[in-house]
Amino acid sequence: MAQARAKGLTSDEHFTVDGTLLEAWASLKSFRPKDKERAPPPDEPSHPTVDFRGEKRSNETHQSKIDPKALLARKGTGKESKLSYSGNLLVENRNGLIVDAEVFQANGTAERDAALVMLEQIAGKQPVSVGGDKGFDTRDFVKECRHMGVVPHVVQNLARRGGSAIDGRTTRHAGYALSQRKRKRIEECFGWLKTIALLSQYGIAECAKSTGFLRLPAQPTIWCACEIWPPKLRRCNFGAVVCLKEHKARR
Repeated sequence: MAQARAKGLTSDEHFTVDGTLLEAWASLKSFRPKDKERAPPPDEPSHPTVDFRGEKRSNETHQSKIDPKALLARKGTGKESKLSYSGNLLVENRNGLIVDAEVFQANGTAERDAALVMLEQIAGKQPVSVGGDKGFDTRDFVKECRHMGVVPHVVQNLARRGGSAIDGRTTRHAGYALSQRKRKRIEECFGWLKTIALLSQYGIAECAKSTGFLRLPAQPTIWCACEIWPPKLRRCNFGAVVCLKEHKARR
């Protein structure tokens, strides 16, 4: 990131946050009641056949015996629930470079909690704006952002009871519309991390120590420009960005 900042490729004022579910390596067979052990069938003690039909399971009553930190979560209504973690990114809006990454338990508020942690670590005292989807449009998140001097350019969730936490005082500015266009670039980073860096699944680790597992493969998305050529960048099919001269040489 120091090289990217030195070349003027990053923004220190405008950012985007978002999160995604990272499937844990623990299977649903390991998700068992906390207060009792399930006796394995006598015919298959090493690889038992487990029938969950009719059994109500939740994170309050069940826990994975292989990865206790993994929680049952789903991407949306109608989707299947899986043992997962919440992977979160902070991306600057100028060229879509990953600035920070955090991994939290998928507890329902992980995206907003991780966003506040990453925003708090932004250096400097300059005014900052952050874009996000409607999942960030809550009064607590907006209040905490403003307390830190961050302008929340989040999508308004008008269908929520009580309405949106932001109003025309925020949405009327041209910067809000620009943040809404730029924020979609973060999906490219998630796509690269899941398909190329193979982070669609997440290993067993303490959440406080495991951020590096997400940061290491995120480093190839911290792109650079050639010193000779102006920063006319070309997005390549492997998710990185190289200078036009280098791209022509590879062809």
